[in-house]
Amino acid sequence: MVQRVSFYILLVLVTLAFIAVLIPFYSAVFWAVVFAIIFFPLYSRLERGLGGRRNIAAAITVLICLCLVILPGLAILSSLIQEGTSLYKRIASGEINVGNMVNQVVAAMPAFVQERISSFETEGFSELRERLSSSLMQGGSFFAGRALTFGQSTLEFFVAFGLMLYLLFFLFRDGRSLAATIRNAAPLSDEHTSQFMAKFASVVRATVRGNIIIAIVQGAIGGVTFWFLGVQPALLWGVLMVILSLVPAVGAALVWVPTAIYLAVTGEIIKAAVIVAVGVFVIGLIDNLLRPPLVGKETKLPDYVVLISTVGGIALVGVNGFVIGPLIAALFISAWSLFAKERHDGGQLPE
Repeated sequence: MVQRVSFYILLVLVTLAFIAVLIPFYSAVFWAVVFAIIFFPLYSRLERGLGGRRNIAAAITVLICLCLVILPGLAILSSLIQEGTSLYKRIASGEINVGNMVNQVVAAMPAFVQERISSFETEGFSELRERLSSSLMQGGSFFAGRALTFGQSTLEFFVAFGLMLYLLFFLFRDGRSLAATIRNAAPLSDEHTSQFMAKFASVVRATVRGNIIIAIVQGAIGGVTFWFLGVQPALLWGVLMVILSLVPAVGAALVWVPTAIYLAVTGEIIKAAVIVAVGVFVIGLIDNLLRPPLVGKETKLPDYVVLISTVGGIALVGVNGFVIGPLIAALFISAWSLFAKERHDGGQLPE
């Protein structure tokens, strides 16, 4: 008995120590697992086509991931940081004056609206403009800070990047045996372990493959529309629409609706009409057209759960939270659903 308890204590301690070792590069490990889950079907096809040559199939799959997803994503991130830094400099230098923009919008409004605004407390309205300008400055300084941080930690970035690719290769090559090992070592029944692993994989695929593709399509359409109409910085607004499209009940409308309103009240009626038409009839319909085949009904969480878990995940662990948050929510619901089913059937959880 003492030996068994000692073994369990040792097991917990070495597990915690191993987690502590992984924490500095948890993002690299996390995204290696995510990419492995998403692209594993492709690896399986390549493995069969190459006659079971796992090393070659894994190397080709990693190369495909690198060319299709990782390098384009890094290029977009770099351009986004540059545009955000440029916007920050333009606001700081006074080239973009938020107060004048607000005054321009107010001046273009009907007389009765201007009278109502003028009846507000002047100091309060001025404070609102200052806060808006300050928020834009903080957003721009965030990108400027990211550019500086990236320059200072280039070595750390490339170490994490190389670690992710290295781990991804072995997750492809040895993925089946690793999954079997986890299934055998998990302190749950085979049925429950299989359900949790299936839920984990399905939620990752639904969140990343489905939601990100939908968000990228919506953001790309919005960004191209802004670029075509001369609304700058188009890339920044496009990426912002991608990010907001990941959050249900909010979406890209938080970008294109205020932009359309601003263009309309400043006399750019045609541009505003084009943005509204694209936003309503193209961006708005993309979700309904792409979500069923990409996400699937069986993995879809209620919108309010996705909203809360996504925002909470981002607040807790940063950008990785848009996957981790819904994943935790899905596993939470799955675990309690299994518990409720066992209680309803009058049984106990299988040994």
